[in-house]
Amino acid sequence: MTLRILVVGAGIAGLATARALRLAGFRPDVVEELPATMSPRAGIYLPGNASRALRQLGLDAPLRPLGDLIFRQVFLDARGRSLFEMDVAALWAGVGESRALSRADLQQVLLTGVGGEVRYDTAVKELEIFDRTAKVEFGDGTVSEYDLVIGADGRRSTIRAQAGLGGPAVPTGQIVYRAVVGGGPPLSDWTTLLGRRTSFVAMPMGGRKIYCYADETAPESPDPDDPVAHLRELFAGFGGPVPAILAALEKVQVARTDEVVIDAWSRGPVLLVGDAAHATAPTLAQGAAMSFEDAVVLGDELRARPDDVPAALRAYEERRRPRCSAVRDRTRERDRTRDVPPALRDPMLRRRGLRIFTEQYRALVPPL
Repeated sequence: MTLRILVVGAGIAGLATARALRLAGFRPDVVEELPATMSPRAGIYLPGNASRALRQLGLDAPLRPLGDLIFRQVFLDARGRSLFEMDVAALWAGVGESRALSRADLQQVLLTGVGGEVRYDTAVKELEIFDRTAKVEFGDGTVSEYDLVIGADGRRSTIRAQAGLGGPAVPTGQIVYRAVVGGGPPLSDWTTLLGRRTSFVAMPMGGRKIYCYADETAPESPDPDDPVAHLRELFAGFGGPVPAILAALEKVQVARTDEVVIDAWSRGPVLLVGDAAHATAPTLAQGAAMSFEDAVVLGDELRARPDDVPAALRAYEERRRPRCSAVRDRTRERDRTRDVPPALRDPMLRRRGLRIFTEQYRALVPPL
């Protein structure tokens, strides 16, 4: 049986899903509402389980020359004094390498892996669901029928809304700031400094550049008019590499983090994957990894049951839900730890931080 499959969204989740489907013998259509000229900015950190999933998708080779490998995570207090260190190479031994790289470079690797055209500037205007098929009307007025429609269109998924699978994402109260810095201090490790309801993360990402991710818990605060000035003020008292990074800052992206928690990921022939189904705050850096794993498992299940899409989707969700729920729980746990007053948190992390934070990844080490 040749399944007619539509993947909505050409970001990380959509392109990884399209790649997995092609490896499974299908030829999905891929559409993206944004224009092709919208290239992702900033950087991304891929833990070992993300690398394993990319290897299963046959995309590890083009990734090897890109970015910087991360062997160690260093946790510091706001003044730059040691809390603890994690040997991430040992944590993910036998699983995969941890790597920081440009999001644009990752996007290009995923695009070349799709092997077919992406239809940009193409929105899904209407979605009509039947028992075994779905009719899709696109923004240009064309209409097509599919055996499976996959919503890989992120936290603010229109497919989630059109399929009646859940409401909008729920804000977590965090504001996040992302930047890429050139000419900053020399840095060889993934390094985070923990403040009072704030954190500042920096890591090498290749090309003598540093990827920075900072956040603050500030649910009532508006987005700053001048993000660079705001970051310099917010982290003015921080030590370690932060002062030199702040001095080199030029552009900062601002976003609000949110969660997607819904009762079902599919309705009839419509399925949600990636952030559209199970978005969390980015604290554990598992967003891309969960999307890659989603793609691998979905490809497996559809290859095994091409004549029974409902059974394949049920099997997919049964395999993926426990793992994604664990990531959400551990993310919330780490965010709660971050927001403990430093006078209590920092001594506790010096004693038990390595064990606590290592345990948060333990469930992700076993195979899918």
